[in-house]
Amino acid sequence: MAAHVIADDAEALEVAASLAAEFRAGASARDAERRLPREELDRLSASGLLAVTVPTDHGGADVSAPTLAEIFRLLASADASLSQIPQSHFAYVNVIRRQGTDEQRKFFFAELLAGRRFGNAQSEAGTKHVQDIRTRLRPGPAGSYVLDGVKHYSTGALFADWIPVLARAEDDKLHVAYVPGNAPGLTVIDDWDGLGQRTTASGTVRLEGVEVPADRVLPHHLTFEGPQLHGAVAQLLHAAIDAGIAGGALAEAAEFVRTKSRPWFESGVETAAEDPLLIQRFGELSIQVRASEALLREAARAVEAARADLTDDSAAEASIAVAAAKVSTARAAVDVASALFEVSGTRSALNSLNLHRHWRDARTHTLHDPTRWKIQHIGRYVLNGTRPPRHGLL
Repeated sequence: MAAHVIADDAEALEVAASLAAEFRAGASARDAERRLPREELDRLSASGLLAVTVPTDHGGADVSAPTLAEIFRLLASADASLSQIPQSHFAYVNVIRRQGTDEQRKFFFAELLAGRRFGNAQSEAGTKHVQDIRTRLRPGPAGSYVLDGVKHYSTGALFADWIPVLARAEDDKLHVAYVPGNAPGLTVIDDWDGLGQRTTASGTVRLEGVEVPADRVLPHHLTFEGPQLHGAVAQLLHAAIDAGIAGGALAEAAEFVRTKSRPWFESGVETAAEDPLLIQRFGELSIQVRASEALLREAARAVEAARADLTDDSAAEASIAVAAAKVSTARAAVDVASALFEVSGTRSALNSLNLHRHWRDARTHTLHDPTRWKIQHIGRYVLNGTRPPRHGLL
């Protein structure tokens, strides 16, 4: 696969905006038909966007956190499923940046610049909690490793060239094994049937005696032994997706009211767009979307500042800023996607229009991790100065 190499932040944003406009046109039909976005992902790979965090000394643009968040917001405003697919891709690029050897970085960064995609095989169903990882990484022949386990919610795995697998070694410490998508013993099953995010193909990955060379395994547990931004960056992208869903829902609601809605007879106006009560409601929804986007930008700036000077304090500030943004964007996504029907009227509920995809996507994506715990960490930090925990979800 030949991929364009993006030069800088400005070009990355231009490419993202162009692709978002392109992807928006078919988003509703893809969702309604559950048509997986293979061609669109190939376009995304070829555009160079998936390599924008490759360091400059390896030939990448190494874009800032604000730029990366805006890329995801733009894509999510067009197609929330499509934007969700590469979220884990960037999280596992960060693992290589932080824990990879020089040779591992050289190899994988070249793969990224060539347009290769990372998937995700981390979560497991039926375990005690999300951190209860039971997939095992055992010693194999000639210094290699062998993987066995079952993963669920494996967003991106079906489309991936490489699937990062979160597993525990014999000492119970977390590692990430980067497994080729066509590795013997690896099966990716398209069994995702969520009510929203319908085309992410977040299904099951089975690993049965999958052999992994030693130089494809990274010690992820070391990430959390000092100040880190792994969780903050991953959560920043989730917040950007929620902000994009909210903005996309508001834009579609406004277009629907301008072009398809009738005014309520008591309003005394000629068009729905002139109804003073609808105008008031759109103003309120716009404020909520703008506020969530402002918190997203603030969080991205906090992450960028911590990147420049990573300490326990700067990492904590970044995590708290991202947590605040995630709470706000999650609420905005669900609230605005629901209000779309309130402002658009009865016709908007027709299944054939598929306007409910915004709410389904918002409701599904915001279940990723509970915002109630983020509020707890924010409160502890503000009241008692307690830094948030280093567990990768904050």
